[in-house]
Amino acid sequence: MKKPPRMAAGTDAVVRVLSVSPIEEDHLALNRIFKRSDWSGYTESKWVLHPTLTLESAVASLRASRYPLVLSERDLLPGTWREMLEETVSLPDPPVVIVTSRMADDYLWAEALNLGAYDVLAKPFDASEVIRGLSLAWHHWRERQSIDSSPCGQTLAATGT
Repeated sequence: MKKPPRMAAGTDAVVRVLSVSPIEEDHLALNRIFKRSDWSGYTESKWVLHPTLTLESAVASLRASRYPLVLSERDLLPGTWREMLEETVSLPDPPVVIVTSRMADDYLWAEALNLGAYDVLAKPFDASEVIRGLSLAWHHWRERQSIDSSPCGQTLAATGT
């Protein structure tokens, strides 16, 4: 599988990822991937996972801190990934949302992408897929930031174009 282009050194010292899942094993598995996996082929930044168990706690975290990436379990109990996605849209600097599910079928993938999620990751998590997916999502978020902060991006946003 082809790796995304390597990010420039020093562009972001820490990449903060908010993980939203009522399933404790999700957070444990992601922590193992974050701690043991080699991210050096993708980025020189440090990746830090911030686990939350509920939609409510995730929304509070998003309002208090900036996260470029959100991993959201499909079923948040109460709530769903759709509600998580809706909460991010109104943020001044919205994160990229990736849906996670044991039932990551074509229907979920199509629905998630059509509603604005960036990707869907199947569980149990595969370290290389998590690293690849998060790295690409982070690259996408950074590209969006550079476009939004450019004079051309500001002009397009102001005109609604």
